[in-house]
Amino acid sequence: MQRFVISQMLLSLDRKLLRDLRALWGQAIAIALVIASGVATFVNSQNALRSLESTRAAFYERSRFAEVFAGAKRVPDSMKSRLEEIPGVAHVETRIVEGVNLDIPDLNEPALGQLISVPDTHPPLLNQLYLRRGRWLKPGADDEVLASEKFAAANELDIGDTIAAIINGRRKQLRIVGVVLSPEYVFQVKPGDIVPDPKHYGVMWMNEEALSMAFDMEGAFNDVAVELLHGANIDEVIFRMDELLDPYGGRGAFGRKDQISHMILEGDIRGLKTTGLIAPTIFLCVAAFLFNVVLTRTLALQREQIAALKAFGYTNFDIAWHYIKFVLVITLAGAVLGTVGGNLLAGFFTEMLARVYQYPEILIRVRWSIVALAISVAATAALLGASAAIWRAVRVPPAEAMRPEPPANFKPTLIEQLGLGRMLPNVARMVLRQLQRQRIKTCVSIFAVGLSVGIIVVGQFMQDAIDYVTDLQYNRVQLYDIQVNTVEPLSTDITHALASIPGVMHVEPMRSVPARVRYGPHYRRVAVQSLPTDVTLTQLMDRHRATWQPPPAGLVMSKILAEQLGAKVGDLVSIEVLEGKRPTLKLPVLALLDDIAGLNVYTSLDSMNRLLREAPRASGAYLRIDQNQQAEVYQELKEIPALAGVSVREYALQSFQDTIAQNMGTIKAINLTFAVIIALGVVYNGARIALSERSRELATLRVIGFTRHEISAILLGELGVITVLALPLGMGIGWSFAYLLSTYLANEEAFRFPFIIEKSTYGLAVSVVLTASVLSALLVRRKLDHLDLIAVLKSRE
Repeated sequence: MQRFVISQMLLSLDRKLLRDLRALWGQAIAIALVIASGVATFVNSQNALRSLESTRAAFYERSRFAEVFAGAKRVPDSMKSRLEEIPGVAHVETRIVEGVNLDIPDLNEPALGQLISVPDTHPPLLNQLYLRRGRWLKPGADDEVLASEKFAAANELDIGDTIAAIINGRRKQLRIVGVVLSPEYVFQVKPGDIVPDPKHYGVMWMNEEALSMAFDMEGAFNDVAVELLHGANIDEVIFRMDELLDPYGGRGAFGRKDQISHMILEGDIRGLKTTGLIAPTIFLCVAAFLFNVVLTRTLALQREQIAALKAFGYTNFDIAWHYIKFVLVITLAGAVLGTVGGNLLAGFFTEMLARVYQYPEILIRVRWSIVALAISVAATAALLGASAAIWRAVRVPPAEAMRPEPPANFKPTLIEQLGLGRMLPNVARMVLRQLQRQRIKTCVSIFAVGLSVGIIVVGQFMQDAIDYVTDLQYNRVQLYDIQVNTVEPLSTDITHALASIPGVMHVEPMRSVPARVRYGPHYRRVAVQSLPTDVTLTQLMDRHRATWQPPPAGLVMSKILAEQLGAKVGDLVSIEVLEGKRPTLKLPVLALLDDIAGLNVYTSLDSMNRLLREAPRASGAYLRIDQNQQAEVYQELKEIPALAGVSVREYALQSFQDTIAQNMGTIKAINLTFAVIIALGVVYNGARIALSERSRELATLRVIGFTRHEISAILLGELGVITVLALPLGMGIGWSFAYLLSTYLANEEAFRFPFIIEKSTYGLAVSVVLTASVLSALLVRRKLDHLDLIAVLKSRE
């Protein structure tokens, strides 16, 4: 019998729970949406992160992606056995890698190709290819190639199509027989670029015998990939490989962490780990605040009910559990909605990743452990936010709870104490007194609305940074129209040959020298860029648009590279040249360049030629052309055998904008949606609670003669003051988050976001939050207009 009575009592509480949810459905939905946003961003970001990591790990393992790489000029095949004898080396794969110019049907401008050899008799053991469609190369075929998938898709090339390549000065037709993916080119980026340009840069694989004959490499190789034994010392392996390959023009061995595709992938994963935790934290903090505010007022209105429940025998635990279930029901509803939303976001992110990365499959699936963690964190945050209100309510003695709360203690505001109150209308003074009376609630409300402003600022900051980088890199640094690179360093007379092409208006030589830059025990493998001291077609410009000229004797170095080496201005660094006679140069660091991409070292062209004790030589040139003769210039450049690559600034810019703009558009839309949810959740809940708290007061004012407009101004004036005060705070919050994010991303080697926030970003954030606040005000104003004066005045306070 006792059990039956207890169960009936608990069922009565459950019915009360449903009535409370029905009465507070608007506020409950607002809180659930905020929780859903936090859960959705957490589920999406963590699933995307885990999927990227697991997809990459599986592709690397299945393809046996090498751990050490090295290039050289020409190494006899007999050295392979010497490399295999290095302690820690498990397997060595030698190959031929050469850059070529491509002439692609229906593409006017030149394209750059990378030809990589594969054994004629068997597939490569390392860096194995994944055949997407078509077939493998026939043994002995000298005109068949396998093409990377992004390159084939961008140029609408299919199995059986042919493209022309300038191979060792000779034009040769290559037929595509298969489309493949490679672990080396998951992120397929052209040397010198910062985003993929698959239309103008393709990677192709060709039979080793055919490629060796085409480049006079019979019995030799110029590239090597190495797999290590478990626990091997990679630094020792790199040192031994350099010793063996240096006599053959070795260009310096390097580990997987410096392989360009892997390095960019690793940077993206690190960025996702950081940014994927910021938004969920903000949403769950706001949800905790909303639970605290809603339950504080709900429990205050239900003081007599709580006292009655205690009189009927309900314990403090029973009552606390009842309100905890109120919190958990809303949290669970938000979590379910967030899980569904997280899966939808995952679909968008999968499309974004597929546009950039080349994996056999990117499968972002629901990991229930992540969902469970997200729900647990959301429930914990909600309970922490509600716990104080619940604890205060249940510990009040029944006799005290039966009495109404004591009336509010209103005091003159600071403005009134200064004697300025007479300048304010009565309505304004009432608003300010109410805000002053509830200082903590007011401050937290201001902070919560400010967070929604901050989210928009942070999301838009990325777009501002990209716009700034686009303008800096392609309109201020790269002032040329075309950059060409030669197969080998040539006499600077190449500039005269290029200048003689009809349509070429101006030519400036440059030289890129592969080298190890060493300071103390630290070194990095980079290309030293040598430019004329009077260069005009490219600029040495930092992120603040300050410029330098190539120094006549010394180096200008990327700031991030100097930090990695531990060098500073005035220090002598060693430049171990990895071509020609391979001298070691000692040069002072004259300036640090706070640039936005890559690890760069600059000096003057005359200085480099003098230090290398060579006649004036160049490995490339910058061209400015007449746009009316663009097609003729492109055709002439395609036919020059000495050129190893041609890069057109216009198409590099277009690729950058296409890649970034598509992804940023999706991210911006998501950020705006979440910011609106926060603003609506905070402002709407605040206004509804204020209405429930002050309904008797407002009804009294209506009865004694105040108009609807005046009582609306009293109620919504509080909302307006909170929103206006939140705007500058939110700008500061957004500025701080953006600064921290840019500081973190400033350490990336491939690409670094400058800290740039445009005025339009603040304007957008303010506009969105004000719009959300106005919508919330209109919803509450409707309820205020339908206020039942008689019912409200009959209610007992």
